[in-house]
Amino acid sequence: MSNVTNFTHFMLTAYLDLGMFRYLVFLLLLVLYIMTLSSNLLLISVIVLNRTLAQPMYLFLCSLFLSELYGSTMLFPMLLHHVVWQLHQISVSFCFLQIYCLHSYATIEYLNLAVLSYDRYIAICFPLQYHSHMNRDRMIKLIVSAWLYGFFIVLTTEGITITLKLCDNKIPKVYCDNYSVVRMACSDISYVNIHGLIVTFVTIVIPFLYMLYTYVRILRVCFSGSKSLRQKALSTCMPHLVTIINFTIGGSFELVQSRFNMGGTPIAVRVFLSLYCISSQPLLSPLIYGFNISKLRSMCKGLLLSRLHQR
Repeated sequence: MSNVTNFTHFMLTAYLDLGMFRYLVFLLLLVLYIMTLSSNLLLISVIVLNRTLAQPMYLFLCSLFLSELYGSTMLFPMLLHHVVWQLHQISVSFCFLQIYCLHSYATIEYLNLAVLSYDRYIAICFPLQYHSHMNRDRMIKLIVSAWLYGFFIVLTTEGITITLKLCDNKIPKVYCDNYSVVRMACSDISYVNIHGLIVTFVTIVIPFLYMLYTYVRILRVCFSGSKSLRQKALSTCMPHLVTIINFTIGGSFELVQSRFNMGGTPIAVRVFLSLYCISSQPLLSPLIYGFNISKLRSMCKGLLLSRLHQR
């Protein structure tokens, strides 16, 4: 048995040998990264610069967009570097850094979505008590708690993984993830699995059940209320619901690839499954909110037009 410290690198075996096509893939990834950065930064700027958007929902959205900037920045630069230089390996230290960043991003993103569900639930089901429930102190506590919990819980998980003894150094993806490293262990991993189940239950199952509960209550209020109430609720809840569904689909793709043997699956499909969870959310989320929330859409147009006129 070999300890992880005996490996200086991990091999990322899901990279395709693209030849000259790597420049086309590099350009495509670069465009996606620029779109992701610009769309998230635009909405963050709009929310920060407009005092009329100093409301809990928009500040929660700002936290969501910040987490998406964090996650995409931990993924795309490394992908661009590996694709253009045709590198199929990553140092052990950078691999664990990437695991920490990507897993903490996913946790923070999911908790931000749960916080947004809570905000919409209070706004629609208890509109008269909204401002007393969602005061400034509670809003700050919710945002800070989501970020601190994400950073802390992944630190505990990765701290356990680092201690494992590994018999292999091949990761069947284009980036590092925790479970791929755990699967290479040649020591007992029963305690790792128990810890993983507990973290999954607390971090994923409980927030998911809570979001499901909030939307059942929201739909009940909408269908028992007036037509104007339904339209108002749908206009603010639909972008959030679509974002939750998209992130859940991406997470399911990741779970399928991590937990099941996909050796017979074409490598292009495996690459797509690897990237969808982390890359699709930061790209699509600001577009979904920007296009569907009229106040954000109009202010984005105003900001862009003012910049163009200044030139």
